[in-house]
Amino acid sequence: MGKKVIFLDIDGTLTEPGLNVPPESALKAIKMTQEKGNYVFLCTGRNRNMLAPLLKYNFDGAIGSSGGYITYGDEVIYDCPMTEEQRERVLNTLLDNGVFRTVECRDNSYTDESFKRFLEENSSKEGNSELLRWRKQIEESLAIKPMAEYGGEPVYKVVVMSPSMKELEIPIKVLGDEFNFCIQEPDKYGFINGEVVNRKFDKGSAVEIVCEYLGVSIEDSYGFGDSMNDREMLEVAGHSICMENGAKAMKEISDYVCPSVTEDGLFKAFEHMGLI
Repeated sequence: MGKKVIFLDIDGTLTEPGLNVPPESALKAIKMTQEKGNYVFLCTGRNRNMLAPLLKYNFDGAIGSSGGYITYGDEVIYDCPMTEEQRERVLNTLLDNGVFRTVECRDNSYTDESFKRFLEENSSKEGNSELLRWRKQIEESLAIKPMAEYGGEPVYKVVVMSPSMKELEIPIKVLGDEFNFCIQEPDKYGFINGEVVNRKFDKGSAVEIVCEYLGVSIEDSYGFGDSMNDREMLEVAGHSICMENGAKAMKEISDYVCPSVTEDGLFKAFEHMGLI
């Protein structure tokens, strides 16, 4: 049997949204599969700084910024920030159309001050793990900085929050040729959240880059996710697994739906897929 490569989303898959401590059962499964000679990579929308608290758990590598920054051990194997022209066009277009922005650089993130006020006003609404994740990150764990402190660092992606799809119509029209707008189930919760990601990469292309680098076939790759920004990873990986707490659309395209992150889902899925 050849080596396998396992790709794990973080929020809603490896951990509860916004947290940095995986369940003990998940850590046990990861260690067991690595002892069999398999690789385990984080595959997340988080930037390097946001995912850093999880690196102590001895992952083989990490895909950050939705595929824009990839490491294997201490080696950077892919690095693709926006150009300065792209960055200015994206940020100005979103701002001009009333869309809240959180800029993700490699090591820092910056958010519009009005975004935090928006979260406070809407935090009572249920069901949106992305909203809950951002509220926890801003207020507790990841110290996302005010946009006023942004000094022009290279940008990998922009997280957006909008009161409705109306505010995003012009940005999608103007920027859509170069950037993918990954929207988290629009209109379901009365507000819109998502990501603006360079079309040069995504989590799916990152899976291909890692597999080629390691010399492992795509057929021997396993993608675990829960939300719309995991779509490309689940579509490209040889085996796709969605968490029970995941989006309906992601369950529909997955080979297997495992129990939720709070019910030892990863451990049970690793068992089911023969990874441990």
